[in-house]
Amino acid sequence: MLKVINIKVNGIDREVAVQEQESLLETLRNRLGLTSVKKGCEVGECGACTVLLNGKAIDSCIYLSLWADGQSVVTVEGLKSENGELNYIQKAFIKEAAVQCGFCTPGLILTAVEIIGDDRIYSREELRKLISGHLCRCTGYENILNAIEKAKGSKING
Repeated sequence: MLKVINIKVNGIDREVAVQEQESLLETLRNRLGLTSVKKGCEVGECGACTVLLNGKAIDSCIYLSLWADGQSVVTVEGLKSENGELNYIQKAFIKEAAVQCGFCTPGLILTAVEIIGDDRIYSREELRKLISGHLCRCTGYENILNAIEKAKGSKING
Protein backbone atom coordinates (compact mmCIF):
# COMPACT_ATOMS: atom_id res chain seq x y z
CA MET A 1 0.00 0.00 0.00
CA LEU A 2 1.39 3.37 -1.01
CA LYS A 3 1.51 6.35 1.33
CA VAL A 4 2.35 9.90 0.32
CA ILE A 5 5.14 11.68 2.16
CA ASN A 6 6.37 15.25 1.89
CA ILE A 7 10.12 15.54 2.04
CA LYS A 8 12.62 18.26 1.18
CA VAL A 9 15.40 16.70 -0.88
CA ASN A 10 18.44 18.81 -1.72
CA GLY A 11 16.42 21.94 -1.00
CA ILE A 12 13.43 20.99 -3.16
CA ASP A 13 10.05 20.10 -1.64
CA ARG A 14 8.91 16.73 -2.96
CA GLU A 15 5.72 14.74 -2.60
CA VAL A 16 6.45 11.04 -3.04
CA ALA A 17 4.30 7.93 -2.84
CA VAL A 18 6.19 5.18 -0.99
CA GLN A 19 5.56 1.66 0.25
CA GLU A 20 5.13 1.37 4.03
CA GLN A 21 8.31 -0.73 4.42
CA GLU A 22 10.36 1.14 1.80
CA SER A 23 13.73 2.41 2.94
CA LEU A 24 14.82 5.97 2.36
CA LEU A 25 17.64 4.49 0.24
CA GLU A 26 15.10 2.90 -2.11
CA THR A 27 13.05 6.08 -2.35
CA LEU A 28 16.04 8.28 -3.10
CA ARG A 29 17.56 5.93 -5.68
CA ASN A 30 14.53 4.33 -7.32
CA ARG A 31 11.87 7.02 -7.12
CA LEU A 32 13.97 10.20 -7.22
CA GLY A 33 16.96 8.99 -9.28
CA LEU A 34 19.61 10.10 -6.79
CA THR A 35 22.25 7.51 -7.54
CA SER A 36 24.96 8.92 -5.28
CA VAL A 37 23.12 7.08 -2.51
CA LYS A 38 24.69 3.65 -2.85
CA LYS A 39 23.10 0.31 -2.04
CA GLY A 40 25.74 -1.62 -0.11
CA CYS A 41 25.15 -3.93 2.83
CA GLU A 42 21.50 -2.94 3.49
CA VAL A 43 22.00 -3.42 7.25
CA GLY A 44 23.62 -0.12 8.24
CA GLU A 45 27.19 -1.42 8.43
CA CYS A 46 29.03 -0.01 5.40
CA GLY A 47 28.01 3.67 5.20
CA ALA A 48 27.58 3.65 1.41
CA CYS A 49 23.97 4.82 1.75
CA THR A 50 24.72 7.75 4.09
CA VAL A 51 22.63 10.88 3.65
CA LEU A 52 22.11 13.93 5.81
CA LEU A 53 18.74 14.00 7.55
CA ASN A 54 18.21 17.43 9.07
CA GLY A 55 21.99 17.84 9.04
CA LYS A 56 22.84 14.51 10.68
CA ALA A 57 24.49 11.64 8.82
CA ILE A 58 22.29 8.51 8.80
CA ASP A 59 22.27 5.15 7.06
CA SER A 60 19.35 5.48 4.66
CA CYS A 61 19.15 1.70 4.12
CA ILE A 62 17.78 1.18 7.64
CA TYR A 63 15.64 4.32 7.80
CA LEU A 64 12.07 4.04 6.57
CA SER A 65 10.91 6.64 4.08
CA LEU A 66 7.76 7.16 6.16
CA TRP A 67 9.96 8.41 9.01
CA ALA A 68 11.37 11.08 6.68
CA ASP A 69 7.94 12.69 6.18
CA GLY A 70 8.33 16.41 6.86
CA GLN A 71 12.12 16.12 7.10
CA SER A 72 15.00 17.54 5.06
CA VAL A 73 17.44 15.22 3.25
CA VAL A 74 20.69 16.10 1.52
CA THR A 75 22.56 13.79 -0.85
CA VAL A 76 25.87 14.49 -2.60
CA GLU A 77 23.88 15.83 -5.57
CA GLY A 78 22.71 18.62 -3.26
CA LEU A 79 26.20 19.83 -2.33
CA LYS A 80 27.18 21.47 -5.60
CA SER A 81 26.61 25.18 -6.12
CA GLU A 82 23.92 26.62 -8.38
CA ASN A 83 26.45 26.88 -11.21
CA GLY A 84 27.38 23.20 -10.79
CA GLU A 85 30.71 23.74 -9.02
CA LEU A 86 31.76 21.13 -6.47
CA ASN A 87 31.80 22.24 -2.86
CA TYR A 88 35.06 22.60 -0.93
CA ILE A 89 34.70 19.20 0.76
CA GLN A 90 34.34 17.44 -2.60
CA LYS A 91 37.33 19.40 -3.90
CA ALA A 92 39.40 18.35 -0.86
CA PHE A 93 38.60 14.68 -1.55
CA ILE A 94 39.83 15.11 -5.12
CA LYS A 95 42.94 17.09 -4.17
CA GLU A 96 43.94 14.56 -1.49
CA ALA A 97 43.28 11.54 -3.76
CA ALA A 98 40.70 10.27 -1.29
CA VAL A 99 38.76 8.65 -4.13
CA GLN A 100 39.61 5.43 -5.88
CA CYS A 101 36.70 3.22 -6.90
CA GLY A 102 34.31 5.88 -5.53
CA PHE A 103 31.66 3.59 -4.08
CA CYS A 104 32.14 4.78 -0.48
CA THR A 105 32.89 8.39 -1.41
CA PRO A 106 29.40 9.97 -1.35
CA GLY A 107 28.70 8.60 2.13
CA LEU A 108 32.09 9.67 3.45
CA ILE A 109 31.66 13.15 1.99
CA LEU A 110 28.30 13.56 3.70
CA THR A 111 29.74 12.38 7.01
CA ALA A 112 32.53 14.93 6.46
CA VAL A 113 29.87 17.62 5.97
CA GLU A 114 28.47 16.79 9.42
CA ILE A 115 31.94 16.66 11.01
CA ILE A 116 33.01 19.97 9.49
CA GLY A 117 29.68 21.62 10.30
CA ASP A 118 30.10 21.31 14.06
CA ASP A 119 33.06 23.74 14.20
CA ARG A 120 35.02 21.47 16.55
CA ILE A 121 38.66 20.58 16.08
CA TYR A 122 39.23 16.82 16.14
CA SER A 123 42.36 14.79 16.62
CA ARG A 124 43.24 12.27 13.93
CA GLU A 125 42.11 9.45 16.25
CA GLU A 126 38.76 11.17 16.85
CA LEU A 127 38.27 11.54 13.09
CA ARG A 128 38.99 7.82 12.65
CA LYS A 129 36.20 7.04 15.10
CA LEU A 130 33.81 9.47 13.42
CA ILE A 131 34.25 7.77 10.02
CA SER A 132 34.34 4.24 11.44
CA GLY A 133 30.82 3.54 10.13
CA HIS A 134 32.20 3.57 6.58
CA LEU A 135 33.91 0.71 4.81
CA CYS A 136 36.46 1.54 2.13
CA ARG A 137 38.45 -1.24 0.54
CA CYS A 138 40.61 0.95 -1.69
CA THR A 139 42.25 3.85 0.12
CA GLY A 140 43.36 2.69 3.55
CA TYR A 141 41.55 5.77 4.94
CA GLU A 142 44.66 7.99 5.24
CA ASN A 143 43.79 10.13 2.22
CA ILE A 144 40.18 10.33 3.39
CA LEU A 145 41.35 11.64 6.77
CA ASN A 146 43.69 14.07 4.98
CA ALA A 147 40.76 15.34 2.89
CA ILE A 148 38.54 15.87 5.94
CA GLU A 149 41.33 17.73 7.74
CA LYS A 150 42.00 19.84 4.62
CA ALA A 151 38.30 20.70 4.25
CA LYS A 152 38.01 21.47 7.97
CA GLY A 153 41.00 23.80 7.60
CA SER A 154 39.43 25.45 4.54
CA LYS A 155 36.28 26.19 6.49
CA ILE A 156 38.16 27.58 9.48
CA ASN A 157 40.53 29.67 7.37
CA GLY A 158 37.78 30.95 5.12
